[in-house]
Amino acid sequence: MVTLKELFRIGFGPSSSHTMGPRKAAEIFCERFPDAARYDVTLFGSLAATGKGHMTDSAIIDVLGADRTNIIWEPKTFLPFHPNGMRFDALAADGSHIGKEPWTVFSIGGGALMEEGESTIQSPEIYEMETAEEILRWCNKTGKSYWEYVQECEGPEIWDFMAEVWNVMRNAVEEGLEHEEVLPGPLNLRRKAASYFTRAEGYQASMRSRGHIFAYALAVSEQNASGGRIVTAPTCGSCGVLPGVLYHLWKSRNLPETRIHRAIATAGLFGNIVKTNASISGAEVGCQGEVGVACAMAAAAASQLFGGTPSQIEYAAEMGLEHHLGLTCDPICGLVQIPCIERNAYAAARAMDANSYAMFTDGNHRVSFDKVVEVMKTTGHDLPSLYKETAEGGLAKDYHQMWT
Repeated sequence: MVTLKELFRIGFGPSSSHTMGPRKAAEIFCERFPDAARYDVTLFGSLAATGKGHMTDSAIIDVLGADRTNIIWEPKTFLPFHPNGMRFDALAADGSHIGKEPWTVFSIGGGALMEEGESTIQSPEIYEMETAEEILRWCNKTGKSYWEYVQECEGPEIWDFMAEVWNVMRNAVEEGLEHEEVLPGPLNLRRKAASYFTRAEGYQASMRSRGHIFAYALAVSEQNASGGRIVTAPTCGSCGVLPGVLYHLWKSRNLPETRIHRAIATAGLFGNIVKTNASISGAEVGCQGEVGVACAMAAAAASQLFGGTPSQIEYAAEMGLEHHLGLTCDPICGLVQIPCIERNAYAAARAMDANSYAMFTDGNHRVSFDKVVEVMKTTGHDLPSLYKETAEGGLAKDYHQMWT
């Protein structure tokens, strides 16, 4: 597995696969051909189907320039390697092609890029173990925890990065709570985080706690939907789940930030396992790979902060993902708003429930995290493309004509 720096990417929303990835691809291509008179950029499959709602064209044009960029939309054409395909072509003033051939690249989720059959755009692999079973066995043998395995593989310098990740997450929560305006796009959806926080203050402890979790997750998700600065955890569309849980525990239990950093490392390790062995791309496996994985990550982080054993932490993560199996990705109008924002809040609460359930057990259970990852991958591939970030099916079906 590669570094967690490839999983936790700091950037601007609303989509890691549809905004951050294409922007990065445009930057790479622009560096190769900075003097081109014109760029033709063809978007395929899911990128084209929901690219307008995700501001894919804006991200690319911001880099290449509006005066020399032509975006070509091919929503019905899915390239075999991945649904999020892009083709960049650099042209001279006379219309001739610069370079040997156009560059085809894929945005595979979480802001990461990959060329077909290659992984040269990603960082080198630094984790020897790639399954939860292997790492759990290592924890039981050494007496160490998941975050210590991260430290052994990444080196002590990883904690500076985790501190930066936490700072961005915390700022996203706090800035999100300050806003109350309508989110951009044709849905005219009003932010809810501030009102949820205010209402939560009027309840007794249990309901107040749940309301705060909702509010914190909503705050980050709404920041993402408005193009704010967030951390992919593991994606932009699911970026509110982990911060929502961590911010709540940090505030309510007065935890030192060092423990929060370690919890983020543990969360990232489980997210990395899924990214390596399955997918975190909604266009490839549906929202189970985004919000489902985010819930698993948050459940693992919460379990660690509550003093869970390695087995209990793995069990919490397993439940977080298992109970999102089959979740479709059907954003209305292609926007990362409905049902995405609400799903983040609900998944944050579900992560806390998974932690509570696991803590009542000794950690022993029948279905392993790795098995659920395998099933999630198979389920995602079995889902019709209609339900994988095309905004043509499910909840989005009746709204398709509203924005195309």
